[in-house]
Amino acid sequence: MAGIHITDIEAAINFWRAKSPSPDGVTLAPELRALAEVYALLVYYHEDEADEFSMPPKAMAAWQVWYDSTPDTPCIAICSTSQGDELCKGCGRFFNEVQLWPSMRPAEKRQTWRRITLQSSAWRFNKYAERAAEGLQESHSGPDALLS
Repeated sequence: MAGIHITDIEAAINFWRAKSPSPDGVTLAPELRALAEVYALLVYYHEDEADEFSMPPKAMAAWQVWYDSTPDTPCIAICSTSQGDELCKGCGRFFNEVQLWPSMRPAEKRQTWRRITLQSSAWRFNKYAERAAEGLQESHSGPDALLS
């Protein structure tokens, strides 16, 4: 069973703070109140995750709006699972996660996103960042530097 991690609750709270700022510095939008209650209970009970099936409906609806604003898939269109790898070098998902992605629940997808982000070993996290930095260095050294 997938849980909704406290960092996703925080992200949803910040999303709603930007979307519906307090008009007076005290009053919270209903979505913020619902998410803040879940967040407070997680902190109080020293829990890292909220159960997706027992979350209050208003909090779950607010979280779902935030979730819908996030990228759906970590795929970078370089899939090594199609070449027989159990773990995709491109996105960091396991073969079964790639295959089952369309049918996974949002909380399951976020759990996968959290794992691959914490591991940060997939190309989506390092190879492209390195290439971008190299491209920046090349562009600053001028066209003559590429010929030498």
